[in-house]
Amino acid sequence: MPQPCFKSRLPSTAYKPVYLFLLLLLFFFSCRSKQEKTTPVVQNITESVYASGIVKSENQYQVYATVNGLIQQRLVTEGDLVKKGQPIIRVVNETSRLNTENAQLAAAYADVSANRDKLNELRLTIDQARIKMQTDSSLLERQRALWTQQIGTRNELDQRELAYQNSVAAYKAALLRYNELQRQLSFTAKQAQKNLQISATQSSDYTVKSETDGKVYSLLKEQGEMVNPQTPVAVIGDASNFLLELQVDEYDIAKVRLGQKVLLTMDSYKGQVFEGTVTKINPIMNDRSRSFTVEAHFNT
Repeated sequence: MPQPCFKSRLPSTAYKPVYLFLLLLLFFFSCRSKQEKTTPVVQNITESVYASGIVKSENQYQVYATVNGLIQQRLVTEGDLVKKGQPIIRVVNETSRLNTENAQLAAAYADVSANRDKLNELRLTIDQARIKMQTDSSLLERQRALWTQQIGTRNELDQRELAYQNSVAAYKAALLRYNELQRQLSFTAKQAQKNLQISATQSSDYTVKSETDGKVYSLLKEQGEMVNPQTPVAVIGDASNFLLELQVDEYDIAKVRLGQKVLLTMDSYKGQVFEGTVTKINPIMNDRSRSFTVEAHFNT
């Protein structure tokens, strides 16, 4: 066998372990440089409670009529600012109007000044009875003076005394009738005035008024519609202060506390997040929705 061929293979076999070692080192360092590192951090876990709700005005309430009737006139429009006691809606009821007019007539008829003639008539009767009593008293004294002088008869003296007693009784009776008539007229006049006041109060109930200063957010009835004490006719609330009324599920209500921060998003303000604070938690659960009502106020 030729020797040159044998010698030519010796160098290749001798350096093969060196190449393998270099490849292993290259693979080791390339994998080590790509290894990711993780550093643990200790911090509090935040748990969010989601709830739906509405934005409503501060002191918002529904206005009710206290009587039955037809809406005669709407005195305000939606968006108007109103003051406490300002009329909102006028309701008409023909029966109430007639009762008020009847009470006015009765009060005018029962007034003491309207019955002054009756009192004057009794006063004349009193004056006549007093004059007759004084006359009979003088005649009695004269008859007694004559009787002391043995003039006249006993029968004449008895008649004078009886006439005087009758005159005194008639005078006292006239006084009693006058005082009784005066008392009766005074009572009737006061009673008629009270009935008139009651009727006027009932008549004022047909004007629906605002109970607070605020803004009219909604009028729920149109002119000519029927109203009653069970159906609201308007919604009124504060003009500038608003709050959130949230419905929190019964499983999440235990996580809600007063003073907690609220983040709010609304469809009418897309892309904006508003902050608020929990100010009230209603302790009574709504049996239908199985939720609790939570109120929060806007911070901005």
